[in-house]
Amino acid sequence: MKRVYVNEKWCLGCHLCEYYCAFAATGKDDMARALKGVKINPRIHIEEDTTDKISFAVSCRHCTEPYCVKGCITGALSKVDGVIEIDKNKCIGCYTCVLSCPYGCVQPTEDGIVQKCELCVATTEGTPRCVAGCPNAAIVFEER
Repeated sequence: MKRVYVNEKWCLGCHLCEYYCAFAATGKDDMARALKGVKINPRIHIEEDTTDKISFAVSCRHCTEPYCVKGCITGALSKVDGVIEIDKNKCIGCYTCVLSCPYGCVQPTEDGIVQKCELCVATTEGTPRCVAGCPNAAIVFEER
């Protein structure tokens, strides 16, 4: 299964992947109009280590044995064709999945439910937007 991988040596820390991710979630055609004046809440996040001058993107790894799915008490998280998906209608905001994820990839949102990378399966066909928008090709979508 293809997954998103990050090469921290190439990551510039520009945060464009976060904007492309937020844009993908809008389902609109124009990024400027979709995100103008909007506080973005992306499913991918840039972490920066200022000591070592390293930046890298953190997104769901769609684990083979996902603790988030096992820990979800309502069944809101499930694994479909290798992709861990969220049924927002079932999520009650208990955040067990947030605590269960060893990578910090499941995030609470302002409305109390959770979100995570779902590889843009609902909004794009093929390559996730964060990968397509990375100017330095630090984020790749490949099978390893």
